[in-house]
Amino acid sequence: QAQLVESGGGSVQAGGSLRLTCAAPGFTYSVYCMGWFRQAPGKEREGVAGIGSDGSYSYADSVKGRFTISRDNAKNTLYLQMNSLKPDDTAMYYCAAGGAWVRPLIWNEYTYWGQGTQVTVSS
Repeated sequence: QAQLVESGGGSVQAGGSLRLTCAAPGFTYSVYCMGWFRQAPGKEREGVAGIGSDGSYSYADSVKGRFTISRDNAKNTLYLQMNSLKPDDTAMYYCAAGGAWVRPLIWNEYTYWGQGTQVTVSS
C-alpha cells in the first residue's frame, strides 16, 4: 500500500512563503498523476496543482503565478512551493497520487492520499 507523507506546513504572515513536501518511499511517482489539494473548514476540497503522468502541469486559477508544483522522481518526492501567500490560502493541504488517466485537479479521481499538513496565513 503506497503511503504519502506531507510536511512543510506552518504559520506565516501574508506575503510569506512555504514549501510543502510529499514523500513516499518505494512509490514510483513517474507513473502516476500527482497533485496537491486543500480543504478549509466548511469548504469543499479543491485542487491546487497537479502533474500529469505525461509531465503536464495544472494549476487552480487562484494560485497561478504564486504556487509551483514539482517532483523529483529519483527521490520519490513531490513539492509545492507557495509564494505570496494570502489568508485565503489557509487550509489543510494534502498530497495525492492517482492513475495516469486522472484529471489533475479533480480530487475524487485520486487513489492515494497523505494525512495532510496545515497551512495558516495571517493578515
